[in-house]
Amino acid sequence: MVDFRNIPEDILIGAVASKFKDDEKIKVPEWAMYLKAGIHRELSWTQPDWYYTRLASTLRKIGKYGPIGISRLSAFYGGKVDRGSAGYHPAKGSRFIVRHMLQTLETLGYVKKDNRGRQLSPKGFSLLTKVSKEIVKEKSKESEIWAKLA
Repeated sequence: MVDFRNIPEDILIGAVASKFKDDEKIKVPEWAMYLKAGIHRELSWTQPDWYYTRLASTLRKIGKYGPIGISRLSAFYGGKVDRGSAGYHPAKGSRFIVRHMLQTLETLGYVKKDNRGRQLSPKGFSLLTKVSKEIVKEKSKESEIWAKLA
C-alpha cells in the first residue's frame, strides 16, 4: 500500500494543488493577492497560485503531524525576522492564513475538528492516498525505485 508520507513533499503538494485548482468548490478570495506570509516577509506572494499550494501543504501537514492546532501550524510556516543590527529572531507565520486554510478544508470535508486540534477526515486521507497512488503509478514507469513503492 502506498503511504503519502513516503512521497516527496514537493511532488505530492504539487499534485494535490493541481487537484484543488480543478475543483470548482474552491474559490480564491479577493484579498488573497494582498496578503503576505507573516511578519518575517516584506512582500506578498509572487506566485499566482500560492493559495492552492498552501491549501495542499496544510492538508499534508495535518495528515503528517495531526491532530494539530493553529499555533503549531503557523510555526511551521514561520521564518526569521530581520531586526537590523540585532540578531535574527524566529517568528510565526500568519495565523489568519492558517485559520482560513483550516476553515476551507473543513468546509470541503477533508479535515475534522477534534478537542486536540484538527486532523484528517477519511475523505482527506483518501484524497492524499489516491494522489500518492497516481504519482507512484506514473513515476514507476520511469524508475525502478518508484516501482518498489507500488
